Amino acid sequence: MSKDRPYALTIAGLDPSGGAGILADIKTFEQHKVNGFAISTANTIQTENQFYEIQWTDLSFVIRSIETLFLNYKISVVKIGIVSSLHDLKQIVSTIKLLSPLTKIVWDPVLKSTTKFEFMNIEDHLDLNKILSKIDLITPNYYEVEILFPDFISNESRFSTNILLKGGHNEKALGTDRLFLKDEILELLPSDKNCFEKHGSGCVLSSAIASNLALNQTLKEACKNAKIYIENYLSSTSTLIGYHYV
Repeated sequence: MSKDRPYALTIAGLDPSGGAGILADIKTFEQHKVNGFAISTANTIQTENQFYEIQWTDLSFVIRSIETLFLNYKISVVKIGIVSSLHDLKQIVSTIKLLSPLTKIVWDPVLKSTTKFEFMNIEDHLDLNKILSKIDLITPNYYEVEILFPDFISNESRFSTNILLKGGHNEKALGTDRLFLKDEILELLPSDKNCFEKHGSGCVLSSAIASNLALNQTLKEACKNAKIYIENYLSSTSTLIGYHYV
């Protein structure tokens, strides 16, 4: 592997269609010239149109995989996708921070599939906030942010992590993302590109941000540049599977 490229790790599910999960993340890492590693939290049976089944990876296997990679490589950023529970998320995040406190973490909180299959149930919000305090950025959509933070849209108070609220479901300003930092809120406006809905677009966006962070961009820069990348991806085809290019 090239010594000039930083290392990034995705911990997420395996989508055999390649549109989402670790396959989409690795494609995104490669386009950004980042060395990508992947640990699968689950095997799934799905296409870009339909989700059928999931088989979760044993947590101890995931943790051992994390330990092995961190003991052998200097991993700058970790992107986390689907996990089965808050308990698993807590163990994964705690292991990363124990092994490498300076490693940045981006969590794309995939709570349900587009066909409403539930991946994670948020019950303990106090425990959630403790976990989020160790995460550098989360990238929910409008549906997910209301589950994570009830009444978020009406309150928009400060939280224990930075939040990129994706605008794909924002009926008032479609495509406008909002970046909530500790001391400011930034609006990331869409371009005039003709974009189409894509399977796994949230995975691609979050892994693009992780890639940019691995390349030593600031969080603002990483999110702004990732928006350019995801718009190129969304406009690449009119189908649910897109093409990756910078």
